[in-house]
Amino acid sequence: MPPRTAARTRTRARVCALALLTATALLTAGQPANAAPRADTADPMNRAFAEASQEYGVPRDLLAAVGYGESRLNGHAGKPSQANGYGVMHLASNPTNRSLEKASELTGESAARLRRDTTANILGGAAVLRAHADALGLDAAERRDVDAWYPAVARYSAADGPAAVLYADAVFTFLAEGVAATVAGGEEVLVPSRPVDPDKGELSASDVYAQSEDYPSARWVPAHSENFAVNRTATVDKVVVHVTQGSYAGSISWFQNPASQVSAHYVIRSSDGEVTQTVRDKDTAWHARSANASSVGIEHEGWVDEPAWFTDAMYRSSAALTSHLSAKFAIPKDRAHIVGHVEVPGNDHTDPGPNWDWNYYMELVGGDPGNGGDGLTFPLYTTQQSGSSGPQVTAVQTLLSTQEYNPGKVDGQFGPTTKSAVEAFQRARSLGVDGTVGPKTWTALLSAGTTPVLKQGSSGDAVKRLQRALTAALGTTVGVDGSFGPTTKTAVTNYQTSRKLGVDGQVGPATWKALQNGV
Repeated sequence: MPPRTAARTRTRARVCALALLTATALLTAGQPANAAPRADTADPMNRAFAEASQEYGVPRDLLAAVGYGESRLNGHAGKPSQANGYGVMHLASNPTNRSLEKASELTGESAARLRRDTTANILGGAAVLRAHADALGLDAAERRDVDAWYPAVARYSAADGPAAVLYADAVFTFLAEGVAATVAGGEEVLVPSRPVDPDKGELSASDVYAQSEDYPSARWVPAHSENFAVNRTATVDKVVVHVTQGSYAGSISWFQNPASQVSAHYVIRSSDGEVTQTVRDKDTAWHARSANASSVGIEHEGWVDEPAWFTDAMYRSSAALTSHLSAKFAIPKDRAHIVGHVEVPGNDHTDPGPNWDWNYYMELVGGDPGNGGDGLTFPLYTTQQSGSSGPQVTAVQTLLSTQEYNPGKVDGQFGPTTKSAVEAFQRARSLGVDGTVGPKTWTALLSAGTTPVLKQGSSGDAVKRLQRALTAALGTTVGVDGSFGPTTKTAVTNYQTSRKLGVDGQVGPATWKALQNGV
């Protein structure tokens, strides 16, 4: 048997098994097995794929499958992924992946245009893929065979070993099961399903199917040793929810890049909820700054501003993992201990963002959809606005009701009535009237009420109000325990200094006035 035929025979079972795992989720639009691409390529993205395919001799459907795997065919208006990759084809510019610069060299297009212009970006992706094919020695006949492109696709990932195989397997699963994607302007991009039998060459898929020792439902693809710390320096007491701002396989690859200096314990795929562990539970992944040592980080494939990535399969898979971790580490199943990246003190990220359904997630986890405490205390207060939902919206509504502003039903849904109540509150406090609860409005809401003089040694509900308001005003967590101790005094001093108030570490009329006016 010729070597290539033998290789295909050995890998057929693995590829078919992989395809079965993702079949349902990939065809959310219900594309039939024999669907074909539209003959009319007048639509800009279809035209771009067709022209790039012709220019560089890369199969059109392969190009589209790579783009779909990288970005769901969304260029994100030139915004970079976490790996500093751009556009539909994720042309990257980082220390170990210079595909953006390579595309510029091959096409003559500027890096700026490749980042922002979808047609140029797709052309650049085709050029880079063709360069990999040439380096592998693919001749014209082989380039017409989509199965021969597997090693070139693996190289396009800029990863090695299991991560490269994981990436290429995902692309060939998209080819096997087909793609039906609606992109900007309503244009539909189709990739017909087909039998796939890739020639993997020297690549082996064995390691990518290794099972996690910590969570048997997960694969094990370790992050680079320079991207995490061995062991822990604190007790694990929380789970941190992240969004990758990139693809599943791409994020796993990024954690294997020693230049990234980031990692997470687990990554979850959007389409089917597949889980890959990259750092052992006993070790410290670098994902949440101040909470690294005391938390387990779970990354979810997608982008914070695209709710379509947050599939039911992903929610259920992630919730099962979080429930497992809660039992393993005795982590309370509440919103004080299962938190978003944005809620961790000292971070500047916004994930998982307003499209993450915390109520549903906590229901699946089997925990408290609130914060497990008084309903008003959070590690960080995030912006709430029309369309927001969850426990922080409930807190806004509760605070407005206490101040006799009618937010409507206290249901955690930020609708028109809640917006009107916020606007009325802002107007009364001479705040910017926009109906959005940002840091200033949060500070004013949380501090509203009586204004007793507070100093070190004070205690009670007024101290809790102060501690919450300082958390909102300073953007860092001030423990809410109703006891005015040294930490609270430091926070008061920091607030007074930053607002150019008299600095004495006590809360008198001037400090209360500033807080209640959202200063």
